[in-house]
Amino acid sequence: MTSSGDQEQIDTSELSGVFAVPDWLRGAGATAWLLVGLALLLVGLIWLLSLTNVIVLPVLAAGIVAAVASPLVFWMHGHGVPRALGAALMMLAIVLVGVGMTLAVVGGIVGETSSAESSLSSAEDKITGWAEDLGVDPGTAENAKNQASSATTASAEALLNGVTRGLGALSSTVFFLAMATLSLFFLLKDGPTIRAWTDRHLGLPRDVAQTITQRVLGALRGYFLGTTIVAAFNAVVVTIGAWVLGVPLIGTIAAVTFIGAYIPYIGAWSAGVFAVLIALGGAGTDAAVGMIVLQLFANGVLQQLVQPFAMGTALGLHPLAVLVVTIAGGALFGTIGLILAAPLTSAVVKISADFARAKADARTATAPA
Repeated sequence: MTSSGDQEQIDTSELSGVFAVPDWLRGAGATAWLLVGLALLLVGLIWLLSLTNVIVLPVLAAGIVAAVASPLVFWMHGHGVPRALGAALMMLAIVLVGVGMTLAVVGGIVGETSSAESSLSSAEDKITGWAEDLGVDPGTAENAKNQASSATTASAEALLNGVTRGLGALSSTVFFLAMATLSLFFLLKDGPTIRAWTDRHLGLPRDVAQTITQRVLGALRGYFLGTTIVAAFNAVVVTIGAWVLGVPLIGTIAAVTFIGAYIPYIGAWSAGVFAVLIALGGAGTDAAVGMIVLQLFANGVLQQLVQPFAMGTALGLHPLAVLVVTIAGGALFGTIGLILAAPLTSAVVKISADFARAKADARTATAPA
């Protein structure tokens, strides 16, 4: 800036940065638009899945099973078994196991529904009596019991209606099973070819695409294989404990315990509460206390001993992070979100770590000595 008489002469070059957008604001704006884009993408995915769930759900189910079973097909292929024959044998074994488990679970739950309702009703009466003994007004205790019963009934009806709507959306259970079985066969038979095609069409460098697909498959494989081992272990422990305590509906408790293990934290402890209420209503207070100790032992100490061997570093996430992403996944995508949120989040974290490590190695290699 210069002075000429009474007038100040302004050097326009000094104004170049006066009205420029600060770097921090520019970065914040870009981040905000990125978040808006991600939110729109998420909404679009949810909408698309709701329209295509007839096909997406069975293919997803087949993909999960194929991710866990494909190493066995690869092993058979390495020992001289044609891949198509190995896929057919593995699919047959999976179908037989699935049919057996379905019959056991459905028979254990549906066949004993009336007994379970009777035991739960008896448990509600005992809890109401304890509340009155502690000085709670009888009317208040009875009202709380009725509200709990109403909420339980409404939840059960919502669950049954949700299942009914889901089956209706799939047109029929037969179509779902047929689509899942057909998808499973081709995923087992042509898994390497499908993965190679995916790597080529991700629009990323080949090594980057391979890292992404390998991490996703590894997370799914490790998580579901480990979860199955932990679920079977917990079901066996709880079943033996229920038999020793004289708790009724052992088959139902075993089935609920096994299925609940596939939903991190929420499923296992919900199954534990169910078992305790059955014990309280069907075998008395002592059995309920024993069942509480058993559930704490099975889902606490014993699970911590078994889980590292069964799952290894399958997730690598903090338990709180697993709980949060599981609830968020369930809220957005329903049952599929509850089951897949944790392993997919783990895959994303590990992929990010791989890329960060690769960048650090590249900087170290190019740094002057």
